[in-house]
Amino acid sequence: MAVPDFQTLMRPILVQLEDGQPRAIGDVRAALAREFNLSDEDLAEELPSGRAKTFNNRVGWATTYLYRCGLLTRPKRSVYRLTDRGRQVLADNPERVDVTVLSQFQELEEFLSTRKLGEEQRTGSPAQQSFTADAAVITPEELIDRAYREMRSALAAELLDQVGGQGPDFFETLVLDVLQAMGYGGSRHDAAQRLGASGDGGVDGVIREDRLGLDQIYIQAKHWAAPVGRPEIQKFFGALHGQRATKGVFITTSTFSREARDYANDVTPRVILIDGRELADLMIDFGVGVTPRQIYTLARIDIDYFETDGGSS
Repeated sequence: MAVPDFQTLMRPILVQLEDGQPRAIGDVRAALAREFNLSDEDLAEELPSGRAKTFNNRVGWATTYLYRCGLLTRPKRSVYRLTDRGRQVLADNPERVDVTVLSQFQELEEFLSTRKLGEEQRTGSPAQQSFTADAAVITPEELIDRAYREMRSALAAELLDQVGGQGPDFFETLVLDVLQAMGYGGSRHDAAQRLGASGDGGVDGVIREDRLGLDQIYIQAKHWAAPVGRPEIQKFFGALHGQRATKGVFITTSTFSREARDYANDVTPRVILIDGRELADLMIDFGVGVTPRQIYTLARIDIDYFETDGGSS
């Protein structure tokens, strides 16, 4: 039979994990291949790009959606376990689990949303846009654009998971790497310096923007799960004054409270706040912790070429 689409695979994946025991995704794939009676030819089918097996790719995406919506947890890399929410969804949906079912959870909209998509472009939740729109009225270019945004959102979420699993020292170095990749500090190997926890005067790192160090950006990096509140921004602001600094960047793996953002907008020197999702976007944009997987080039007709008299003698 044909390889099932990724939504058709969602409920069978949950069933495979119904006993509550953690299972490697490779074992889940093997069980699903048997359940759907997939032949060797089916399993060998590749995406048009030739970069991945169709079945593996679809199982991966189905698992990603279930995980992001809280139906699965991941105790370690490539290993999944059913959650209480997942068990309830199984009980409530004996026939099928798909994106329509998952759309009841706020996590799906957060997962599919992107900061770069303006509100004026939205006609509903991202999930509704992506999966309930009539394909007959959507151009291929629009479909590619939507797929790109969803894949980027999935990558950003995966990056945050990876960063969250590292220690604070790694995070401080990562922050400096991102800022250097953005062009701060130039290309000199000593343009960035991680100050560390002891005797840092309330800052974690500094970017030297010129060779003599006359202009510097001071960095605070918080490897936190809880939102960063106004008191932490006030402490950093005080540290900047102590360093006689004119520029500061506060970066966290989590989020900032509204009070923290309001305070940062009103103080001088200016403090720029970058939360976890923004950091993940910057990592993607500037190639930190990611590598290109596939590049698609969309061409169009060059009208000028056909309007020349190049063929006349």
